[in-house]
This record gives sequence, C-alpha cells and structure tokens, in this order.
Amino acid sequence: MKKASPVRHARAIALAAVTVAAGLSSGLASAQTIDAAQLQDLDKRATAVQSKMVAWRRDIHEHPELSGQEVRTAKLVADHLRALGMEVKTGVGGTGVVGLLKGGKPGGKVVALRADMDALPVKENTGLPFASKVVARNFGKDSPVMHACGHDGHTAILMGVAEMLAGMRAQLPGTVKFIFQPAEEGRSEEPKHEHELFGAKAMIAEGALDNPKVDAIYGLHISPAGKTGGAGYRVGPLMAGADGFTIKVTGRQTHGSRPWDGVDPIVASAQIINGLQTIVSRQLNITAVPTVVSIGAINGGNRENIIPDTVDMLGTLRTFDNDLRADAKKRIANTATSIAASSGAKAEVHFTAVAYPPTVNPAELSKQAVPVLKAATGGLAAEVPLVSGSEDFSDFQLKVPGFFFLLTAPPKNRQPAPNHSPLFDFDEDAMPVGAKALAALALDQLIQPK
Repeated sequence: MKKASPVRHARAIALAAVTVAAGLSSGLASAQTIDAAQLQDLDKRATAVQSKMVAWRRDIHEHPELSGQEVRTAKLVADHLRALGMEVKTGVGGTGVVGLLKGGKPGGKVVALRADMDALPVKENTGLPFASKVVARNFGKDSPVMHACGHDGHTAILMGVAEMLAGMRAQLPGTVKFIFQPAEEGRSEEPKHEHELFGAKAMIAEGALDNPKVDAIYGLHISPAGKTGGAGYRVGPLMAGADGFTIKVTGRQTHGSRPWDGVDPIVASAQIINGLQTIVSRQLNITAVPTVVSIGAINGGNRENIIPDTVDMLGTLRTFDNDLRADAKKRIANTATSIAASSGAKAEVHFTAVAYPPTVNPAELSKQAVPVLKAATGGLAAEVPLVSGSEDFSDFQLKVPGFFFLLTAPPKNRQPAPNHSPLFDFDEDAMPVGAKALAALALDQLIQPK
C-alpha cells in the first residue's frame, strides 16, 4: 500500500483545529457538522483505499471510452459497487450506473454523490506509462481517445468513497446514492432523434434522483491549478452555462467579379461576427456577470471567384445567470437576422440541444458545505474566480440542491496543462483528499435535520 505523503500527515495533525474553526469567520458555518473524530476516521479510510484509487484511475486512463460508449468503465464500477453489497442499477441514461447504500442508523435523508466517466477524442501526448493508445468511433470517424479532463480520476475517487462509506454502513443515518454518469462531454454520435437526451439529463429522466428521492447532491472536478489536495469553491455561480448555436446565412450566388448581381453571404457573415461582439461589449450589463460569445467555425464557398449561396457558422454562448442567458440568446438571434436582412441576405439562428445551464451552488447548501470542505482539506479550500468552462452537474442542481467544487491537483514534475489538452495530467496524491471531502460532505448532510 502506498504510504501517505508528508502533506497528508500535516493535514491530519491540523485536523482537529480546523474542523470547528473553518468557515466561522466567514459566516458560512452550519449549525451542526461532523466532528474531528469522524474526519480523522475518514482520513484513515481514504488513506487505506488510496492505492486502489490509483490503480483504478490508471486502468481507466489506459482504457478510455468516449461519451455514451462507457461500457467497460461502467462494468468496472458496477462490479465494485455490487462487491460492496449495494443495490446497483446499470444502463441508466445509457451506460450510467447508480449504486444505493442504505445506512444502518435511523435517518430519512438521501444524499447523492456524482462522478462522470467519459473521455475525449484527443490523442494523448503525456508519455505516461499508462497512456492511452485507444482509437474509437467519434461521429462516424476513427479518433484517438484520452482522459484529458480528469474523469478517470473522478470515477476512481467516487469508487473509493463508495468503499469508505460502505465500511461505515452501520454508522450511516440515511442513504447514499452513487451516480456514475456517462456523456458529460456531450455526444460521440448523432442522436437517434431530435429530442434524445444524454448525460445528466438522461440519467435524471430515467430516475437517478428518485426512488428514493435525493435531498442533496455533491460533485467535484479536478483542476491542474493550485496546490495538491486543495479545493476551490464559490457560493452562487461557479461555472458558466454553455449554449451552442448555428447561424446559416443565405444570399444569392454570383460571379466574384460581379457581386452586385447577387447577395454576398460571406460579407454579411463577417458583419454578423462583428455585430455579435457588440452584444457583450455594448448591449449587456457585464459589470456583475460576465458573458462570452464566440464563433468557432465558419464555412462557405469553394472557389476564389464564386460568391456562394450560403455560409454556415458555429458558435458558443457562455453565461453565469439564467436570465442573462435568455436575454443573450434573443439578442444573438436578433443581431444575426437584422444584419443579414440589411444586406438582402437571410440568417437562420438555431440553438443546439447541447446546452448546459450555469453551475450554481445555492447559498443555504454552501453554508453547510464550505466549512466541511475546509476541514476535509486541512484548510486548503479557498474561493476561486468564475470558471468559463461548463459542467452538466448543473442539470442535477436544477432538480435538487447541489454543491460542486474543484479539487486542485497540478501534476508532479511537469508543467500543468489545461483540461482537454493532450498533455493533461494530475497529481494522484490529491485523490484521497477528494474522496475524504466527498465522504465528509455526505456524512454532514445526513446528520442535518430532514
């Protein structure tokens, strides 16, 4: 078994002092919380399962699976949960797995913990001994596959938490649901029909939060920034909502030497791209809540001397507030159609089904969670700036109170690479801290009044 690092020993020594004090000065302390003895017990249990989490992570990393294709990973998870004596449902929302751990003490609360399992169509360039060499079908084409966003770590951590809490079954005053989610990153194939759900939405639609109904849900995301074993949080918006959109600009084809005989959709598209930026810079009040509008792809024409009929654009909208999100979507449509019409062209704007609401930590749940998070990390939890990336954990938060945080884990002996980079890696020494934090949050919620 891997020995605990000096950092972890230092945390254990500081644990008792941090438990009560963490968060009190900020006004975020809950009325009732787990004590130092319980946290020390979780610390020992997390250390005991550390070597297993590392082995699971490396196995999953070496055998990554794209969104909706997580068959091997789901089996690994389901077999582990069954071995722990849990009730297990598979095939939830596609390849999702839900494990149910019923505590041995009286208590009516149900707490959910969630991890995502899918990898990305990225060719790995880390040089790790367990680096992926997997190739899979992504939208009908062969693509290299890599865990470039830490989901291998998320899955392994939650498997560790499951073992920790299963070993405490007799002490649990309530029920814990373990939700292992597919397709957080989106899709890897075209939907079978227009309204086909994926990811968190699909699991919710198939009852992941019901029978028994979940009272609160917690999750984490690995970040390559900060200090190993720390945590980043925000009360309120943490991560942006994401809305993809398409704009089709239709003009009238003509010879490139005689643009006046047609309607040029390329020029109209260029004006639309510039106009969209005025939504952020001139139309929305972004002093309190930032917004980003980006065009990521533009395609039109096939020769230098032919003005084409159409131009297609792909874009993304990132917002941290649902009211602002709705307003920005209307302005994108109005800006594109109005500019196109001014030159005699036509613009059609469609927002895609791949849409994530903002990830927002509610104030009341955060009031309970932040002191526990600070205690579980030995005081290495701090407020972080807004994150413009997106997470469909937000879909769970629309149904039940949910708290999401970042687990900081910059890689050892190499320059940190951002999420989704072919060089992405993280420090596995952070995994026991993540496991302890999730377990502590679950226990703390179970002892709160129903």
